[in-house]
Amino acid sequence: MRAAAAVADAHRREWAFVLAATVRVTRDVDVAEECVQDAYARALQAWTERGVPAKPAAWLTTAARNRALDISRRDQRMRRLLPELVLDDVVPQDHRAAADDIPDDRLRLICTCCHPALAFDARVALTLRLVCGLTTAEVAHGFLVSEPTMAARITRAKKKIAAAGIPYRVPAASELPARIGAMLDVVHLVFTTGHNAPAGDHLRRGELVERALDLARMLRTLLPADADVAGLLALILLTDARRATRVDATGALVLLVDQDRAAWDRAAIAEGVALVRAALAQRPPGRFALQAAIAAVHAQAASWDDTDWAELVGLYDLLVRLWPSPVVALNRAVAVGFAHGAQAGLDALDPLTSEPQLATYGYLSAARADFLRRLGRTDEARVAYDEAVLLTDNQVERRFLIGRRNSL
Repeated sequence: MRAAAAVADAHRREWAFVLAATVRVTRDVDVAEECVQDAYARALQAWTERGVPAKPAAWLTTAARNRALDISRRDQRMRRLLPELVLDDVVPQDHRAAADDIPDDRLRLICTCCHPALAFDARVALTLRLVCGLTTAEVAHGFLVSEPTMAARITRAKKKIAAAGIPYRVPAASELPARIGAMLDVVHLVFTTGHNAPAGDHLRRGELVERALDLARMLRTLLPADADVAGLLALILLTDARRATRVDATGALVLLVDQDRAAWDRAAIAEGVALVRAALAQRPPGRFALQAAIAAVHAQAASWDDTDWAELVGLYDLLVRLWPSPVVALNRAVAVGFAHGAQAGLDALDPLTSEPQLATYGYLSAARADFLRRLGRTDEARVAYDEAVLLTDNQVERRFLIGRRNSL
């Protein structure tokens, strides 16, 4: 059992390190994935028999790279026929400087996955799959698409990388603007997947949040003057500052209104607020800067009653014009409900019920249920809670919704 737990923990924490290091040897993403998966399978047996090594990531990397060398020696002809992922060891000076400043194979891998030759959505999906080790189902949930659709998208992206000979390196500073949008979306989706786990027994997947924060800090080092990078880092810091108060001692969900604000991470909030100010100083503000500003309003409010909901609605108005996403519109409707009353919030939600992207999004039904409950429309609230429960795979959230429904 200890070995199995160690392998699972290593998969969550070390997948990106092991895969990225193996790609440097294989120069082929598919072969590297196969070798890494084999290394994890070997680890389960070896660690059960001989104990968990002191450095699991190093053990896994060595095993994966040895497997890659075995494949290369045993089947050279097949390897020559497979499209290769170019490993550009001799790079211009500006490339070398970037690589020396950020000596992390994960960044090289994410830059490869976010190459402009790939479709925008494919860049994000592929990086989530390869860099973060998310399952195809988890990536699909982040995009609000079906699992088969996402599986096909990831497969096409990997074939495109191989066919185009996309280089495995940190790009030059002049190339980064073409990559940064996709890289920021990657980090944001990794964070949101970790902050609210799509499924499982825990509300938060800490290893994903930590990975997103790590990647955001890397990008901040690469592009210290970029307002969108500052905004995303601020958003992560300000949102995750509440992590200790989001569930109680029994693991039950605690809503923002009931959280102990004295237990929030004040150092993270201070850092996040400073980054928000830097991001908003550039005009016009980007979507991550606006999202971070929304998080800052919550983080700086002394209590729930002190929250400036009118300011939040104004920020959401700006955000929905800049980024007309159904999820943003949903969050805006919730803010409207707290600023102007439950009926106003329900009215803002009603047009979203016909949005195809929100058809399986449990938070829409949960928001409707809460407004209906506050309005005393109990029978309708029960139906909405039942819908939310059916659409929610996270067990912490499911238990909360069932409890709310049963309390009616």
